[in-house]
Amino acid sequence: MADQVEESSVPRESLLDKIKEKIHDDSSSSSSSDEESEKPKPSDPPPKPKIWRIFGRQEPVHKVLGGGKPADVLLWKDKKLSAGILGSVTAIWLLFEVLGYHLLTFICHALILCLAVLFVWSNASAFINKSPPRIPEVSIPEDLIVNIALSIRYEINRGLRSLREIATGHSLQKFLIVIGCFWVMSIIGSSCSFLTLVYVDFLMMFTIPYLYDKYEDKVDPLAEKATIELKRHYATFDEKVLSKIPKGAGKDKKH
Repeated sequence: MADQVEESSVPRESLLDKIKEKIHDDSSSSSSSDEESEKPKPSDPPPKPKIWRIFGRQEPVHKVLGGGKPADVLLWKDKKLSAGILGSVTAIWLLFEVLGYHLLTFICHALILCLAVLFVWSNASAFINKSPPRIPEVSIPEDLIVNIALSIRYEINRGLRSLREIATGHSLQKFLIVIGCFWVMSIIGSSCSFLTLVYVDFLMMFTIPYLYDKYEDKVDPLAEKATIELKRHYATFDEKVLSKIPKGAGKDKKH
């Protein structure tokens, strides 16, 4: 009997020892994890200062211009295509504005030349042992015209809504800006023809985005300073002049 009691007490003691060791291991692991958590973590790098960009943009110029082939042309990524388009526009401007060629005359002369060449080629192909010209069938797709018309309609309606909002007198600042733009456009229109104005717009489209994309780090700080100065002058003008202009009675005023 004594031997049996001793044998039964041995596993109990070993079981208690294992439980104590397990508790001790858990406490030591938790204390080590607490020590690790208490260790000072390396400080995160300071956030980069936000760079001021024109019109508050946060994306590259290529993406702002819509990306794809049009942006590549305006930013001179494809130099041959950009130079070809700009050269063609320049030739058209020289033809009509400098040489004094008229649009209707140019179209008629171009059609006469094309038709004469194709007609002679088609009839003379049997005598010169050459195949006649393959004239493709040209047709304007309906979807293209509909999409262009819808886009023009949307832009016109948006412009009319903006003008209506300005005319109702909600924003004096927008009113002065629009009046100033129209006044500058009237001066430009009186000093040059519409074709020259369109050509100048093309030149600006092919030069300003390219130069800004190349020197944006130098242009943006100057533009920021100019914007701050304009806001300061406008605040002074608003305080001394605009704020003294009497405003009409509000709609909610009770009689």
